[in-house]
Amino acid sequence: MEVRASHILVGSREQAERIVKELDAGGSFAELAAEHSKCPSKNKGGDLGFFKRGRMVPEFDRFCFSHKKGETGLVKTQFGWHVVKVIDVRK
Repeated sequence: MEVRASHILVGSREQAERIVKELDAGGSFAELAAEHSKCPSKNKGGDLGFFKRGRMVPEFDRFCFSHKKGETGLVKTQFGWHVVKVIDVRK
């Protein structure tokens, strides 16, 4: 199984929660990633493409492989706080 996910990497939980509120109010994930993310993927709207289990750090992997297409949430890793959205899942 592979998952396609996008993320916005920020430095604090508070900033991540503000971004989630903007998303809930109809904000564009890609635009918010371009504006706020500290990850180079921000140039692609936060899109990380498809990846297999074990390719990402464990906390990020667990979230992505335990959520359904379209679900969004927060993940804390050694890199900071991620607003993660599962874009697609394929077998």
